[in-house]
Amino acid sequence: MPLRADAARNRESLLAAAITEFAEQGMDAPIAAIARRAGLGKGTVFRHFPTKDDLVGAIVLDRIARLTAAGERLSTAADAGAALLEFMTTAAQERERLDLSVLQGDLGAEVAAAQTRMSAVIDALVDRAREQGAVRADITGADVMLLMCVPNDVVKHLPSGAPDLWRRYLAILFDGLRPEGAHPLPVPPPS
Repeated sequence: MPLRADAARNRESLLAAAITEFAEQGMDAPIAAIARRAGLGKGTVFRHFPTKDDLVGAIVLDRIARLTAAGERLSTAADAGAALLEFMTTAAQERERLDLSVLQGDLGAEVAAAQTRMSAVIDALVDRAREQGAVRADITGADVMLLMCVPNDVVKHLPSGAPDLWRRYLAILFDGLRPEGAHPLPVPPPS
């Protein structure tokens, strides 16, 4: 059953407030601070998200859904290499908003199913880019899935004076995916 309009707005406000609060305070940010930032009471938070894990899971699901939708939209682009780069840029921008290291944790079957759908979309993007010769023949969707986090991880410990520095490392990374000048990779991709 769809949420009433006001409940849907409250949920979106809570997700946005939680992303900002977690980005500023870390994953231990109190629910009261999230509610205050959203302009809502703690009771409203708990009506939408009974536990903090439920809130984090909703953030993760929202992020995965946005990335999957972006990948699906790009899957028919004429230039598959440009589409893959745009997808990776979108992924880096999402990660820049909040370091969701919890993606590696166990957040349940719903998150696992969403990750599987996103993985299939990434596989399709990579397959098309490979077919068009835009990326190396030995690059897989699993490679790209793992590399999506790299541009932000490279710069996260630097002073915040260069907020778009991750773009430099995304460009270097994407150049490494191109077939020109490629050398054989020393080990096979992850499964």
